[in-house]
Amino acid sequence: MLKLVSVLNRRADLAAEAFQDYWLNTHADIVTRLPGLRRYVQSHTLLAGYRKSEPAADGIAELWFDDTDALRALEGTAEFAAVRADEANFIDPAGHRQLFVDEHVIKDGPIPLDGVKNIELVRRKAGMPVPDFQRYWREVHGPLGASIETVLRYVQNHARVTSYGEGREPPLDGLALTWFENTDAMRASARSPEYATTRADEDNFLTVPLDFIITREHVIKR
Repeated sequence: MLKLVSVLNRRADLAAEAFQDYWLNTHADIVTRLPGLRRYVQSHTLLAGYRKSEPAADGIAELWFDDTDALRALEGTAEFAAVRADEANFIDPAGHRQLFVDEHVIKDGPIPLDGVKNIELVRRKAGMPVPDFQRYWREVHGPLGASIETVLRYVQNHARVTSYGEGREPPLDGLALTWFENTDAMRASARSPEYATTRADEDNFLTVPLDFIITREHVIKR
């Protein structure tokens, strides 16, 4: 299964509420018409995240396809053209980052119905080779994050190795997705010794501090 992640920022003239309404109630229907789309999830930054300053992003979209052939087959279709055309109605193109990822489920717990989803935008430590970074994140850091009791589910999204070919660099090295029962549970996690150990380990392989958003998940297509 091939997964495409889009990190979105809204158009400057749109309020957060208007952006979320359009994305969920207009754009989502256009995206679901894409041939070969298997699953589609929107994660909207909580409105509380706008109280003090602008968040790192207004949300992320996750789209799953069978393989690269299914994705290539979209080129030239009317459905794909409609999606791209509609993006101009609510997305800032300068803040639109896309990457293809491989998922690694670190903690395979349930997704709470009304829970919150923390999304960290991951960049590896300068000079660290990609294979070393991905292995350390998955095998060393992953179990540390999974040990935090209030983390219900933890999925690492690693930029595909092919994203780095011929001197290219993806906009991010990955995203860390963690689900919590609610924001209180997330705050409680930050007071745990396991959280402190996890954060201390980030200097070993990441560019810190990490940008992050706290979101509410909307499953558009299962």
